[in-house]
Amino acid sequence: MTDFLIEIGTEELPPKALKSLIDAFEQNVRDGLSNARLDCDDISAFATPRRLALLIHKLADKQADQTVTVKGPPVHIAFDDAGKPKPAATAFAKKCGVSVDELDREKTEKGEWLKYEKHEAGESMLSLIGPIIEKALLAMPIPRRMRWGDSAIEFVRPVHWVLALYGKKTPKLEILGVAAGNETVGHRFMSEGPIQIESPGDYEKTLKKEGRVIADLAKRRAKVVDSVEAAADAAGGIAIGSEELYDEVAALVEWPVAVTGAFEERFLKLPREIITATLSGHQRYFSIEGADGSLLPEFITIANIESSDPSKVSDGNERVVRPRLADAEFFWQTDLQSSLEERRESLANVVYQQGLGTIADKVERTIAIADQLAATVGVEGSSVRRAAALCKSDLVTGMVGEFPELQGVVGRYYAIENGEPAEVATAIGEHYKPRHASDTLPEARAGRVLAVADRLDTLAGLFATGKKPSGNRDPFGLRRAALAVIRILIECGLDVDLGESLAHALSLQPVKTSDDVHAELLQFFKDRLRGYATDRGHSVEAFEAVSVGGLGSLVDFERRLDAVSRFHELDDAESLSAANKRIANILKKAESGKLAAIDASLLNDDAERALYTEVQGVRSDVEPLLNAREYSAALTRLAALRPTVDAFFDDVMVMADDEAVRANRLALLAELRSMFLEVADISRLSAG
Repeated sequence: MTDFLIEIGTEELPPKALKSLIDAFEQNVRDGLSNARLDCDDISAFATPRRLALLIHKLADKQADQTVTVKGPPVHIAFDDAGKPKPAATAFAKKCGVSVDELDREKTEKGEWLKYEKHEAGESMLSLIGPIIEKALLAMPIPRRMRWGDSAIEFVRPVHWVLALYGKKTPKLEILGVAAGNETVGHRFMSEGPIQIESPGDYEKTLKKEGRVIADLAKRRAKVVDSVEAAADAAGGIAIGSEELYDEVAALVEWPVAVTGAFEERFLKLPREIITATLSGHQRYFSIEGADGSLLPEFITIANIESSDPSKVSDGNERVVRPRLADAEFFWQTDLQSSLEERRESLANVVYQQGLGTIADKVERTIAIADQLAATVGVEGSSVRRAAALCKSDLVTGMVGEFPELQGVVGRYYAIENGEPAEVATAIGEHYKPRHASDTLPEARAGRVLAVADRLDTLAGLFATGKKPSGNRDPFGLRRAALAVIRILIECGLDVDLGESLAHALSLQPVKTSDDVHAELLQFFKDRLRGYATDRGHSVEAFEAVSVGGLGSLVDFERRLDAVSRFHELDDAESLSAANKRIANILKKAESGKLAAIDASLLNDDAERALYTEVQGVRSDVEPLLNAREYSAALTRLAALRPTVDAFFDDVMVMADDEAVRANRLALLAELRSMFLEVADISRLSAG
C-alpha cells in the first residue's frame, strides 16, 4: 500500500465555489475507490485558486480478490426426471464457461437451484484509478462548464497540468485530456518554473517552500484570519469580517499577506453598513472597528504576494477605495433628495414577476397581509401598514442599485432621514431578516409581522404561477423564505393560523389559484418544518404524530411537539403507543362509520367498566389542560390510563358477537383515542 497524489492544475477557480468543489472531488473519489474495492487509509484534500489536489494515504495496489456466486435456473427445470441436463442447464454452464458437471447446487426455502462460484482476481489499482478520478471530476456540482481549445471536454475551468504520483513513480494517466506528470506550478509571481514533486508526502511542504503556495485551504484560511486580526490590533481596533468573507478571501489567494490602508475621515459620516458593504462587497476588504464601536478610517486587505514595498500595495488599494466610497457618498446624497414616499410611485414601473404585476402591486398585497396578521397578533396596525407601504421604496434608489445587499438596510436610514417614526424605520430595516440560516430574527414586533407578510406574498404568488422549487433548483429562495416564516412564527411567538394566512395571501394574487395550490404550499411548509424540528432535537416520529392534526398555529404546533417528545420518554409511552396503534387498526377494520354515544348499561365486563369510568374522569381533567395548551400535563395525565387500557385488552373481546355490545366497545375506544388525538396521534411513535 502506497500513497497516491493527484493534482488538477487550472485557471483561477471561482472562489465562492472552491470549498464545495474540493469537498465534492474528495467525496466522489472516496465513493469511487469504495465501489472499485480499493482500500486506503484516508484522503487529504488541498485546494487553491489554481489547483484541486488529493493525497490518498496508503492506497492498495490492487483490488481485493472476490468470489462471485452466479445463480442459475431451478434444478427441476435444469434436469429431466432421469437427471439428464436440459437446455436450461447447458445454457447456464456455457454462460459460466464450464461444464454442467462443474456446477454446484444450493437449497433454499423456495427450492433447489443451480449455481456457479467463480474466483475473480482483483485488478490493479493503476488500471482503475484514472477512470475513478475522471468520473469524480465530471460528477462535481458545476453550474456552468467551460470548453477550451478544440477539445469537447468540459470542466469548471480550463485544465493546464495534471500531477500524479504513486509512491515516487508517475503512472501513465490522462485526465481531462491532459497527460499526467510529476511537476506542479507554484505561485504565479513568487515562483519560477515548474516544481518537481519527489513523492506524495512531499507535496504540501514542497509547494510551500519552493512554490510559495499554502495548499491546504483550512490552513490558508487560518492564516488569513490571524493576519487580519493582527493587522487590526496593530491599527488599534478589531476587524469586521463575516465567515463568508474569510472563506472567499482564503479562496482568492495562495500566499496571504495582510496590508493596511486608509481613507478620508469624511466618509465616516456615511452609515457604517454602507462603508462596510463598499469595502467587503466590492473589494473583499475588512473594515476596522474602534474600541468605542465606531468605524476607523482604515481597512485591511489580503494581498496574494509578499511585496518588498508593502506601502505600494497599500497605496494601490487606497486608490481603488476612494472612488468607491465617493460613489457611495454620491448615491447617499442624491437618494436623500427624494423621500421613500415619493419613490413609491416609481415602483409601479418595475415589474415584479410575470403574472404578478409590479412591485407596487406586491406592496399593496403585503399591506393587506400585514394588516390582517397585525390584527391577529395584537400589533398596532398603523405602523405596520406604513412600514409595508414603504418597505420596497429603496429598491429604486441609487444605493441599492449599486449595493443590492443593502436593501432594507438603507431603507431604514432613508426612513429616519425622511422623519418617519422609529418603529416604521425599524420594521423596514428588519423585514428582510433572517437573510440566511444563521442570521438573527427581527426584534421589533412590526418588523416581525412585515417580514412574515412579505414572504407569504412571495410564496403564494410564485406557487400560484407554477414557480415552486424542483429538485435542487430554487432560484427564488423559496425554501429559505418558508424557513424564515417558520422561525419567526415559532421563535417570536406569532400565534397565527398558517393555513388561513396562506389562504388569505393566495386570495390576493392576480392569478387564479386553487385548493391544490394551497395544499402544495402547506406540504411545502410541512417539509421545511420537519427539518427545522429535527434540527432542534425532535424525532421524526414525534413530528409525524403532531402533524396528523395539521399545521395550524406553529406556536401551538411547537408546544404539542415539545409535549410529545417529553411523553415519548415516559415509561408508559411505549405501551400506550402500541395500544393506540391497536385501537386505530380496530376502528379502521370495523368500518363502523359514525359511532353512537357510549351506553353505560351495555358495559358488562369489569375491565370495560373500569376503562369507561377512568376515561370520563381523565376527560374532565384533560379538557382544561388542552384549552390552556398545557399539552405536556395533558399527556402525563393520559399516561395514567396505561394499566386500565392494558387490562381492557387483556380481558375484553372488542369484536363481540353481540352487535350492540361490539358497537359500544368501539365507541369507548374511539373516545379514548380522540383524547390523545387532541394532542397528537401517538400511535405513530416508535417503540422506546
